[in-house]
Amino acid sequence: MKDLLKLSAAEMARKLQAGETTSVELTQACLDRIHAVDERVRAFLSVDDEGALAAARDVDARRAAGESLHRFAGVPIAVKDNMVTRGKPTTCASKILEGWLPPYDATVVERLHEVGLPIVGKTNMDEFAMGSSTERSAYGGTHNPWDLDRIPGGSSGGSAAAVSAFMVPWALGSDTGGSIRQPAAVTGTVGAKPTYGGVSRYGLVAMASSLDQIGPFARNVADAAALQEIVGGHDPRDSTSLNAPVPPFEEIAAEAASSAKPLEGVRVGVVKQLGGEGCQEGVVASFQEALKTIEDLGAQVVEVSCPSLEYALGAYYLIMPAEVSSNLARFDGMRYGIRVEPEEGPVTAETVMAATRGAGFGPEVKRRIVLGTHVLSSGYYDAYYGSAQKVRTLVQRDFNAAFGEADVLVSPTSPVTAWELGSKLEDPLAMYVLDITTIPANLAGIPGISIPSGLADGLPVGLQILAPAHADAQMYRVAGAVEAGLGKPLAESCPAAGWEEK
Repeated sequence: MKDLLKLSAAEMARKLQAGETTSVELTQACLDRIHAVDERVRAFLSVDDEGALAAARDVDARRAAGESLHRFAGVPIAVKDNMVTRGKPTTCASKILEGWLPPYDATVVERLHEVGLPIVGKTNMDEFAMGSSTERSAYGGTHNPWDLDRIPGGSSGGSAAAVSAFMVPWALGSDTGGSIRQPAAVTGTVGAKPTYGGVSRYGLVAMASSLDQIGPFARNVADAAALQEIVGGHDPRDSTSLNAPVPPFEEIAAEAASSAKPLEGVRVGVVKQLGGEGCQEGVVASFQEALKTIEDLGAQVVEVSCPSLEYALGAYYLIMPAEVSSNLARFDGMRYGIRVEPEEGPVTAETVMAATRGAGFGPEVKRRIVLGTHVLSSGYYDAYYGSAQKVRTLVQRDFNAAFGEADVLVSPTSPVTAWELGSKLEDPLAMYVLDITTIPANLAGIPGISIPSGLADGLPVGLQILAPAHADAQMYRVAGAVEAGLGKPLAESCPAAGWEEK
């Protein structure tokens, strides 16, 4: 593997600015790496050599001409395949969108283009972002670069694996119930879910609109912070977008990392309901070591209670499928994607929709559509969906109370390390339960980040840091400090770093 690929996004940017490398060289190195190793990982659904290199050449030409460019111009990136890219495939890892070429770019993609980041390809995911392992992709699952027989997390497992395997320095994913933070945890990378509305969802193919949020993957906190700065900020095309300036997240994270006692005066709350029962022994041990580091950095560690979190999992799995059922109703064989006509009987709108959805959607998508339709049906709406929304309000109130006692909250990101491929596919409930630590942040709309806290049985463990709504800067401050306190970034130890490129 070329030494260039081991660099962080910030280090690549510095080399570009100093004239020590070019965007074409960096982009070609990423593409060569993808073509050499992705057969083992299957992180990408499509790779855009031509488009990425064209963007790289444009950046190089503008820099050579003396044009003032964004500091990160020319640094390659990957994008999850549920963010639309004009004229480039966007499948959401579903057969129903196979061959679809969007006529526009998502806002986040526009912002990547504006900065001059070559997009090398679209990453694999659980179909329509429904899953926790990236095994539910219609095009085959992704493998974890730490152990190719294990899952890379989901649903943004492709983006996490691409960063972990040194194919790109950073990537974008989406987080509905932990789909950035959990893959980050099990692949030894950094993954952040911004405050709801902090990053535009325009052009993100919706799964659950009140829960979805786009966020960054990287191999260190500062890079993740910088990427959120790039794609964040107000977007008038997204009615839920926050109309507020984007703080200097990268600078805040870097300053915290370089301070002697960066968490002096910071109260860090350990959430009683998030950790302990159901957690793998090695995960608990890693979490306890991280807490010691946090105290050494000057923080006061306190225990807080959020009793409503006991019901968060159940509420999420009522609200999310209800929104899925509504959002995916548009895939009817008439307007988007494939069209399948019935083999028997009359060809009507109803029969075409049934045949199309039967052929185009996978089992997990169908399961959640059926559940969501039931939840929203007459006679059940108040009992299920209405009650779940009440629980959501209680979760938000619990978090507000907890943030009165602590500046940030911490927990293990995932109660377990990466499990073996196929081991939980036949038991969806067993997989759902593992989202218990990440789901509450989505219900409340608060920011959360996962950073590597160490290894358990040779596999990565993640530390989750949650902050109040709109306090993403505080999240990055604490994350940057803890990362530095823990020492050498775990991502550098990934076995993929030693893979030969055949």
